Amino acid sequence: MNDRAVHEDLRRLLCSLQDHLREGIVNQQATSRPEDLAKVAAVTPSDTLYQIDRISEEIIHAWFRENWPEELPVELLMEGQERKATYPEGTVVEETHWKCLLDPIDGTRNLMVDKRSAWVLAGIAPQKGNQNVLRDIQVAAMTELPTTKSWRSDQLSAIRGAGLSCTAHDLRNRTTEPLKLRPSQAGDCRHGFATITRFFPCGLEALSRIEETLWKQLYKESPGGSPVIFNDQYLTTGGQLYELIAGHDRFIADLRPVVFSKLNPANQLSCHPYDLAAVLVAEEAGVLVENPLTGASVDAPMDTTTPVCWVGYANAAIADAIRPVLRDILEKFRSE
Repeated sequence: MNDRAVHEDLRRLLCSLQDHLREGIVNQQATSRPEDLAKVAAVTPSDTLYQIDRISEEIIHAWFRENWPEELPVELLMEGQERKATYPEGTVVEETHWKCLLDPIDGTRNLMVDKRSAWVLAGIAPQKGNQNVLRDIQVAAMTELPTTKSWRSDQLSAIRGAGLSCTAHDLRNRTTEPLKLRPSQAGDCRHGFATITRFFPCGLEALSRIEETLWKQLYKESPGGSPVIFNDQYLTTGGQLYELIAGHDRFIADLRPVVFSKLNPANQLSCHPYDLAAVLVAEEAGVLVENPLTGASVDAPMDTTTPVCWVGYANAAIADAIRPVLRDILEKFRSE
């Protein structure tokens, strides 16, 4: 079997896994009280885990035991995982061919209070042990976990160099239709959604100041005080990438590691590599996802603890305009 065929098999497997997890989560939402799903289950070095996270982990491990092919031995790495997991079960890590980085629910806090969609994120790369980085990922998928009032769930997947696959799933009758998504082609961010992430009180003042400085330098003040830029704090990295892919947002930057490293190095409430497990999907859609300090493609070890700084641009024109201004602002912030 050639590489392309193997990659297509892996893409279908990741999509099947995410379909199964979505169904399990939807069933849990229908049969459980929100306050039960929102109970704290554990506090890990990377994040706080809630009961709904533990339920998702059980669903995932059961699916891998029943469905993962013997000929594609894999190491599974995901948020909150307490021990190494390989499939078929019992496979020595050194004998696995693939490494799968998975975020079972990216946006748990949205979903557990039924506020906004969360996402399942997964990326898979050839096994390189501790040397694996995000750029090694060859296949990725992301699937929407909708709120209880929503009837549609979008699923996006990609193979490196082969473009984007998108489908819309109707949860009412379990039908699937092709979906066309395209990043914004606007030449700038005026009168569009563009955001610097600031989900929590820590670093709020500094992040707000960086964002305000950015827009003032780029677009000055608008006549009459009308808003020029609209801000959307979507509490999930996967959801933010989706908004860029779908053309809803034009620019998103998560600068928390830059700010926290200066103000509060112990703060771990940053983006981590598992939050970007499906970054390949955005890149194959045409979104530019970069390190804002260097301009290079975003990269990090395939782990669950490394803080990751990233910026997403809907297209090259927006990137060319914002990139040098943002980098200069960040360099001044770091040197203050």
